[in-house]
Amino acid sequence: MSDQEQKRVSEWLARGELRPTRQRVALAGLLVGDGNNRHVTAESLFESSRLSGERVSLATVYNTLKAFCEAGLMREITVDGTKSYFDTCTKDHPHFYWEDSQSLSDAPASELEISRLPQAPEGAEVASVDVVIRLRRL
Repeated sequence: MSDQEQKRVSEWLARGELRPTRQRVALAGLLVGDGNNRHVTAESLFESSRLSGERVSLATVYNTLKAFCEAGLMREITVDGTKSYFDTCTKDHPHFYWEDSQSLSDAPASELEISRLPQAPEGAEVASVDVVIRLRRL
């Protein structure tokens, strides 16, 4: 990892107030080291870590992604209630879900317009709205 990537990783983990363990540093390097945002599944991150020569179990990847989400460094996006994607961009924005490749990408937030939401039940408030637009190639 270059000095610049190491700096990004250290700052990212510090922003989430997470201790920089070997596994966290390695996985954070794959997620944010190059400065680009990513959409990953636990399985795809596990495979990337394996290919990079990092020895991390799949359970550790799941636990680390959960810790990153709880620290506010990532967001979990669930598709169909069965598949979770993890997004390094934590700003509110919609997503495209590509059915053929089972991949997630950002959709342009400036083109999304939600004019009204149903009223939350008594004793509840809307915490967030996740928009996933499913796409099928022609």
